[in-house]
Amino acid sequence: MSSPEGRDRYDGGTVASVPRIETTAGRLARLGFADGARAERLLDELGPEAVGDLALLEALVAAADPDLALTSLNRLAERDPSVLGALRADPGLRARLIGVFGVSAALGDHVTRHPEQWKDLAGAAAVRRASAEELRAELLRAVGADPGDPEPCAADASTHTLSVLRVAYRGRLLHLAARDVTGAATLNEVTAELSDLAAAALEAALAVARAEHGAGGVRLAVIGMGKCGARELNYISDVDVIFVAEPAGDTDETEALRQATRLAQSVMRACSESTAEGSLWQVDAGLRPEGRSGPLVRTLASHLAYYRRWAKTWEFQALLKARPVAGDMALGGAYVQAVHDMVWEAAGRENFVEDVRAMRRRVEAHVRVEDPERQLKLGPGGLRDIEFAVQLLQLVHGRHDPLLRRRATLPALAALSRGGYVGRQDAKAMAEAYSFLRRVEHLLQLYRLRRTHVVPDNPADLRRLGRALGMSVDPVGEFTTRWRRHAMDARRLHEKLFYRPLLQAVARLPEDEARLSPAAAKARLEALGYADPDGALRHIAALTSGVSRRAAIQRTLLPVMLGWFADTPDPDTGLLGFRQVSDKLGTTPWYLRLLRDETAAAERMARLLGTSRYVTGLLLHAPEAVAMLGSDAELTPRPVEALAAEAAATVSRYTDDAESAVAAVRALRRRELFRTAVADLDGRLDVEQVGPALSELNDVTLQAALDVAVATVEKQRGAPLPTRFAVIAMGRLGGMESSYGSDADVMFVHDPLPGAAEREATDAAHAVANELRRLLALPAPDPPLHVDPDLRPEGRQGPLVRTLASYAAYYARWSAPWEAQALLRARFAAGDAALGAEFTAVIDPLRYPEGGIPTSAVREIRRIKARMEAERLPRGADPTTHTKLGRGGLSDVEWVAQLLQLRHAHAVPELRTTRTVSALRAAVGAGLLSAADERVLSEAWRFASRIRDAIMLVKGRAGDSIPPGMRERVLLARALGYPPGGTEDFVDDYRRVTRRARQVVERVFYDAAP
Repeated sequence: MSSPEGRDRYDGGTVASVPRIETTAGRLARLGFADGARAERLLDELGPEAVGDLALLEALVAAADPDLALTSLNRLAERDPSVLGALRADPGLRARLIGVFGVSAALGDHVTRHPEQWKDLAGAAAVRRASAEELRAELLRAVGADPGDPEPCAADASTHTLSVLRVAYRGRLLHLAARDVTGAATLNEVTAELSDLAAAALEAALAVARAEHGAGGVRLAVIGMGKCGARELNYISDVDVIFVAEPAGDTDETEALRQATRLAQSVMRACSESTAEGSLWQVDAGLRPEGRSGPLVRTLASHLAYYRRWAKTWEFQALLKARPVAGDMALGGAYVQAVHDMVWEAAGRENFVEDVRAMRRRVEAHVRVEDPERQLKLGPGGLRDIEFAVQLLQLVHGRHDPLLRRRATLPALAALSRGGYVGRQDAKAMAEAYSFLRRVEHLLQLYRLRRTHVVPDNPADLRRLGRALGMSVDPVGEFTTRWRRHAMDARRLHEKLFYRPLLQAVARLPEDEARLSPAAAKARLEALGYADPDGALRHIAALTSGVSRRAAIQRTLLPVMLGWFADTPDPDTGLLGFRQVSDKLGTTPWYLRLLRDETAAAERMARLLGTSRYVTGLLLHAPEAVAMLGSDAELTPRPVEALAAEAAATVSRYTDDAESAVAAVRALRRRELFRTAVADLDGRLDVEQVGPALSELNDVTLQAALDVAVATVEKQRGAPLPTRFAVIAMGRLGGMESSYGSDADVMFVHDPLPGAAEREATDAAHAVANELRRLLALPAPDPPLHVDPDLRPEGRQGPLVRTLASYAAYYARWSAPWEAQALLRARFAAGDAALGAEFTAVIDPLRYPEGGIPTSAVREIRRIKARMEAERLPRGADPTTHTKLGRGGLSDVEWVAQLLQLRHAHAVPELRTTRTVSALRAAVGAGLLSAADERVLSEAWRFASRIRDAIMLVKGRAGDSIPPGMRERVLLARALGYPPGGTEDFVDDYRRVTRRARQVVERVFYDAAP
């Protein structure tokens, strides 16, 4: 054999690049033949012209399996030597025939037995797709039937006729495979033609059945189901069918069904019976009513009666793909039309979605395969995963959207994507996975023309698959990687879409509610309890009108969300808020994708918008925070260290713009307020967790604003700050008990650096404090953090900032009992931590006095408390519903805890806490308070604190009293978790809890011995 001079791609090499010192067998092995010596012998057997035909060698080397291709060519050339000349003269024939030989040993055997059929791959006709009518006519003529006859009948029903049918069928299979492997036919075209070819074979089989049985007294239609019905059939697959019959002429129904059953049985046998040319495929009628236990043939009326009364959910899922394929097409069309409406109404059946999912789980549990991970069809991430997900989405949404009513998987998936039911990227990934897996499935089946879905583990087989798919560098590795990636994507998307909670919600909607027609929508809105149905309709129209993707997705979401809004305290406000947020984010791709794909996020958003004006306001100014709603993990308050680091990094980006720096920090605070508020309303945080979360957030905000203020003052001075500076938290902030509307009660302390003039240091400290307050008071869309320094010595008349020494001197000489009481909540919040610790050391003897406070101080505290109750309660306020100053409210409980601290904290270190409930628990541990009294007081404090927080969340503004109006009380009660109609229970519960707490206060605070 002469040395080849042409070039060829194989694992990155070319024919010309092979070293000439190698043997011919070695060169052939390097080019891609597994057995170089055998390849050399087979090429020599083809003759001198073939040996020197570089184009033929390149075609062989480019084949998926060069050895298989050469073997089949050699066998064919023995039968018909003219094929070699034809291959040299026709490059298209060469590519098609060698391409088929390289992937299919079975078709190579077939062409060897019937060498005349290779000629069908030559010329322009070889690339033309045959129509369904042409295929039907060709196979009918093959069995001797007249294609023009309304009921064509074969020449006979002999085994020879069946063999002729198989030869003709495989000739067409050869023609299609040649176009497939050369890329002249797309996957959709291949599966559609395979389905048309199967339909033609069924028609020919029916003609053979008529030759055998006559049966002129019956009309018989063959309904294609499964992949045949959807026109997405494999090369080798069971063909699922249903037979439907009607009497013809004067034949009675019983006789007609008897004749139809004989015909149907003969059709099945004609396709599956083994002859000298093998069989076509199995015809499976197991999808008929009652399955294999039911009669093989029924009348149309019998089918419909069964489906109306007895059919299970999976049967309607199967009917999604029903299509008349052979026999009486008018009867078949009537059958499909009759079951059509039933299919698209099936999703309204009770527990429809749950039934489909349960069936899928049963299928997965009962599939018995040796290696499920290698299963293309039934394994995890296989074809069935994709098909089930697509079909479920179709059935749920298709009853309202006719554009989704497609039989085939890929067109249905494209329609789901266009309609917004599946995200574009998800649809793209799923379509790519499906197409890849189908192409692999086809290649597996072409090899031996056997029904298989298992990826082999033999490297030679994997190499053939990879090369057939165009992978030349590392066919085995690249194929395995792509297959696993597509399978992983398919499984992930199956679980995401198939188990999407929105499907259940949409499926449960009554038909008239799901379409949102104006009249139906208004009636439903009124029934659901919307106070302004006309206004709600305007919001719905604004959200759903038009043909945009956004409008399509909203049309899917809103019927369900209207019910969710109706379950909230204020559905009208919720819908309005949803429209406002959607107007801001509607064109943002992730927003609607989140609501559609993460139903928990959509339901949570509806509940929040219909419950909390505060949360709605936060969302309107930072709508991107909606993204948090899709993950429970996102609703956990972040550690203070992480917040502090983020705030510091934020400030560092605005070194020359103090106001922008603080605005960015306030935006961070707004985001974290939203996170905490959502977790609060969602029941993920209790009030003893909310307070610390809000207080830590305020600390971080103060520290960041202080950093900016210090930098600003230093820049103005042109020199570093001549003093240490610290912010001391007081009040609820100091107690780590901040609510959503709390001010930041603080005191400012500074300590001049060594060598600094006190006056200069004080001026600089005042400048920092004023700049801090100014920056946090700037108008902004964020919830304000008002810095209130009024608890400082001498109140508003005293200096804004004092030195540490000044504080020490004041407290040593002038301090009143109420100031010692206020200092119980003092703690370091921001600035110089060492200075904060020094300040704490200065005030500890005052707030934790040795031996406790004297009797005179106790009497003074009690006197002040009584005066507060008499004078500070707002005029007209109900003392039984005022959460702060009312009987048994926050003030009562806090003063009890503080009095215990003032009297005993020096001796009981556990009482040295700024937190109210912690102090009460420490008092129990020290034997200063009974456990029963602590439970009563703590319950009242928590209840009152929850109500104050809820007032802010519901109304969007702070309040201390349970509102007198019934509507506002209803909203508040619902936000606190009371069921509809539980408003009076809520008020009664609060009064009962605080009444019990007041009894403890009067006994412990007022009556206890000093």
